[in-house]
Amino acid sequence: MDAEIITADTFLEPGEPGPFDCLQPGTESNVVLICDHASKRIPNVLDDLGLDYHNRERHIAWDMGAGPLTRYLSRRLGAVAVMANYSRLVMDLNRNPDSDDAFPAVSDITIVPANQNLSPEARAIRRAALFDPYHNAIEAQLDAVRARGVCPALVAIHSYTQELLSGGGERPWHIGVLYDKDVRIAHRLIESLSRNPLVEVGDNQPYSGTHYHDYSIDTHGEGARIACCGIEVRQDLLATRESFNQWATILGDALAETLADPVIYESTCTEA
Repeated sequence: MDAEIITADTFLEPGEPGPFDCLQPGTESNVVLICDHASKRIPNVLDDLGLDYHNRERHIAWDMGAGPLTRYLSRRLGAVAVMANYSRLVMDLNRNPDSDDAFPAVSDITIVPANQNLSPEARAIRRAALFDPYHNAIEAQLDAVRARGVCPALVAIHSYTQELLSGGGERPWHIGVLYDKDVRIAHRLIESLSRNPLVEVGDNQPYSGTHYHDYSIDTHGEGARIACCGIEVRQDLLATRESFNQWATILGDALAETLADPVIYESTCTEA
């Protein structure tokens, strides 16, 4: 179906998942987890974006292992989690929606046919169908914590590949912690993880929290002056059941220790 003739209301067909999942709504935890790139799913109307199976399975389509990791952490921490249900190639929910980066025409040297010369109308439909509901859901969960008279904490879960086809060399870190102005979670988490001899921690690696691409944390965390950080786990560590269990436990233990510090929830956030 031609993207030019669909509407935001018909972008997702009956029977397809909604734009996001929300885990443990109503929990009393003050932590909100988000996962922008949890899924590789492409809406039926977009005919796989013109990509073959191999490229739809690659890291360009999703953060492999990040969804299951977020589900584990939600249970481990008793925290609400908001998880995107569609591929970052349809619309990258961690990018400014007005930028070309939100609708990647090329990702890690791979051309995305259906994103070539995408019209403003087609972009607006994807935004209304996927981006706005997801980010509204994040705000709703943060507001639910604020309604209890507490400043929430926001943690974004991502994963990354060992090496990009576009270059840059091998990335050796096991877990990366990303941050910008607010360091309350990040510095405590880095310190906790660094005490484990198995872990090589990336301090603002393999990406930097100061980069403008970090839309979700910048908007809902930094922009609201609440404690926040991004976490990146190397994808190969999440690829098998045994390895996943090991590294999910390592991260879960360190996060639980970090988020138990009451400093994280000091009243620095804006009015709800």
